[in-house]
Amino acid sequence: MVLNSNRVDNFVCNGTTTTIKIQTDIQMQQTVPLEIHKVRLPPQHTTLHKLKHRLSEIFFPDDPLYTFKNQTWCTKFFFAIQYLFTIFQWVPHYNLFLLRHDIISGLTIASLAIPQGISYAKLANLPPIIGLYSSFVPPLIYSLLGSSRHLGVGPVSIASLVMGSMLSETVSYTQDPILYLKLALTATFFAGVFQSSLGFLRLGFVIDFLSKATLVGFMAGAAIIVSLQQLKGLFGIVHFTSKMQIIPVLASVFMQRDEWSWQTILIGFSFLAFLLTARHIVRFSMLHKHFIEADSKILRCSQNNRNVLFCIIKCVIHWSLYY
Repeated sequence: MVLNSNRVDNFVCNGTTTTIKIQTDIQMQQTVPLEIHKVRLPPQHTTLHKLKHRLSEIFFPDDPLYTFKNQTWCTKFFFAIQYLFTIFQWVPHYNLFLLRHDIISGLTIASLAIPQGISYAKLANLPPIIGLYSSFVPPLIYSLLGSSRHLGVGPVSIASLVMGSMLSETVSYTQDPILYLKLALTATFFAGVFQSSLGFLRLGFVIDFLSKATLVGFMAGAAIIVSLQQLKGLFGIVHFTSKMQIIPVLASVFMQRDEWSWQTILIGFSFLAFLLTARHIVRFSMLHKHFIEADSKILRCSQNNRNVLFCIIKCVIHWSLYY
């Protein structure tokens, strides 16, 4: 079967006479000019305009000022307040159901933040009250300005350890505690200014240039360093090295064997075993169904509230021994 590409150009029917004019492709090419579909070239932009466009894609990919377009000045002011203080975005939708869950989560986090803040303060050779304030004030401020519901705000172990090591090279807390506190507050202030500048300039994309191996290595190294620094309190050592390397820390632990306290070692390892055991209690009870329901509830309660139980028991033991 051959495809006929001829086209019927004209069809006329006058009674008994029918006239059909057929025009071939060659005749069409000779009579009808070919149409050319023109593509519009993109407009020419200056170098400054290209630079502005690329910077906006880097620093403002979410286009935060999009909602401000074609709005009145009153609406723009209201949007600006919501953008700076994000608490005004979710407060109108807050209810008692969310308050109930926030109270439960707040008590849960507080049971962890209290001993954690105290331990972080000891890593930086600061009074424990400084660690408690550092765990309470930043989340309170972030609730007014922050937009993430899953971000943990507060002191971290590696920052506390670095600050303690840095300040110990300049002044000793036992010799001049006031100067030590002033230097710690000054270092914290400038670190906050630097971090706020990074956020204001929207330089969070810099973290994308760090490889996964770098991040994993940093976290693993920080975990090892922080764990070694806990040996001071675990063995009750008073004179401990300010260095963070593995060999100097282990050498300091074994060179100060005469300062080891068996009471501290016994309490420390007992609570460490308690925390590690309580972590797997619920999983063990769920796998073995022969546990009675009452025992299962007790085990689950002890696992979920192990941090609170740990703090209460430790405070009672400390009070009974030293007061």
